[in-house]
Amino acid sequence: MEKLPPQVAHKITYLLFDIDDTITTGGKLTATAYNALWEAHEAGLALIPITGRPAGWCDMIARQWPVAGVVGENGAFAFWEEKRLLKQLFHPQGIANSDPILKRVEARVLGEIPHTRLAKDQFSRMFDIAFDFAEEEPHLSLEVAHQIKAICETEGAIAKISSIHVNTWMGNYSKLEMTKLFLTHRFGYDDQAERSKVLFFGDSPNDEPMFAHFTSVGVANIKEYRDYIEVWPKYFTSLEGGEGFAEGVRRLLTLR
Repeated sequence: MEKLPPQVAHKITYLLFDIDDTITTGGKLTATAYNALWEAHEAGLALIPITGRPAGWCDMIARQWPVAGVVGENGAFAFWEEKRLLKQLFHPQGIANSDPILKRVEARVLGEIPHTRLAKDQFSRMFDIAFDFAEEEPHLSLEVAHQIKAICETEGAIAKISSIHVNTWMGNYSKLEMTKLFLTHRFGYDDQAERSKVLFFGDSPNDEPMFAHFTSVGVANIKEYRDYIEVWPKYFTSLEGGEGFAEGVRRLLTLR
């Protein structure tokens, strides 16, 4: 697996990363990974989590983590803090998760696939519905996750599989589109001219658009999805989860 080279590291200004199983290990944000966030922040990088986690979590992350913003619910919005005020940018095509198609999807999934359940963080979501297949016990297989995804798509919703959830929503947006929108709005970013300044860390199939567009690093546990990912990151860490993220950040900062 190829490691991040110096000629790439020297250009990086924006450090983007998924959360679950990219900076967490066994569901926990370890001291090693959290320290890596602070080290990258203190080195002058703009840190931006790009996550499927809900609005309620993203409000806290924007306020309490050393980040320049957070893109949440797979691209429905971005939150960031300026002078201790929380700012919000919503994707223009976002549709509230009270949409009747999503309610039909929810009823079908819970009624047709044994042991399926809503994610426990559903109460703090604004735009999507998250089905938990691997965050809590009983863990369900990736095959079941794909069955859930198929029902969502049959009903006309968009669906993506992360390492723990199947997220489904209405509205044509993605992690990638909201990331570009936020970077442009917040920093005056020019995607054509500045794409080489962005580095993204990820671990699962819902990160594929980011892998395809930006210079990307996969933490080692991405190998679990070898049969489900078509577009892979170019670079990899030798360690998994948060330890892999910390390994990648250390290499990035050393090379810079």
